[in-house]
Amino acid sequence: MKKLLKVLLVCVMAVSLAACGGNADSSSKKILIGISPDYPPYESLDGDKMVGFDIDMTEELFNIMKENGHDYEYEFKQLSFDTISTSLVADQIDLGISGFTYHEEWENVIWSNKYNDSRQVALVASDSPITTVADLNGKNIGAQLAATGESVANEIDGANVKAVKDVKVLIETLNSGGIDAVILDEAVAKNYVKEAGYRMLDETLLEEENLIITNENNQDLMDDINEALKVFVESDKYQELKTKWGA
Repeated sequence: MKKLLKVLLVCVMAVSLAACGGNADSSSKKILIGISPDYPPYESLDGDKMVGFDIDMTEELFNIMKENGHDYEYEFKQLSFDTISTSLVADQIDLGISGFTYHEEWENVIWSNKYNDSRQVALVASDSPITTVADLNGKNIGAQLAATGESVANEIDGANVKAVKDVKVLIETLNSGGIDAVILDEAVAKNYVKEAGYRMLDETLLEEENLIITNENNQDLMDDINEALKVFVESDKYQELKTKWGA
């Protein structure tokens, strides 16, 4: 009888501990982050692994939020850039971190404080006769679909704009001569100058800032993100990552 009672007590304790452990796990909130890993140095694929400034920044932000007492866990969901904002509005993801810059026309979206300065520039082939922004007039211009680069390209006089989802396709098309220039964030353009020998025009087409986005119903989450961003951009780690990735 005593032996049976001891066994029952052990079982009760085990169930209680399991229940406590389950409660601890369920208290953490999983944040699903939409990302388009085709925009080095912000985010790209190295084999099956995502790498880039935004990847490392996200890890830092969630570590800071954890230190601030917020029990968040996160997971990336790979999406095409043009579907991230709509996925946010549809509550299919919680955050968008993918080198975003401000889009006034995007509704039901909250924008974070900035984490980096940016500007839109033109990338051309090394032997291109295009040397100034004025030379872009009437040319075939590529840009990422739904990115601010597409809007900038559409403002170029007489430009024939080709907008596609994947930046790598734009670069391949530029390489083959199918387009004359690509409009990109400066850090991305510099990456292709360094890695593939393209040439970037010096003139700025648009001054911008990199931001994080979320659904308008996630103000509490964005408040926590902004709190972490303030700590991050004032840290030595921020400068270290900017140097590491050329962002």
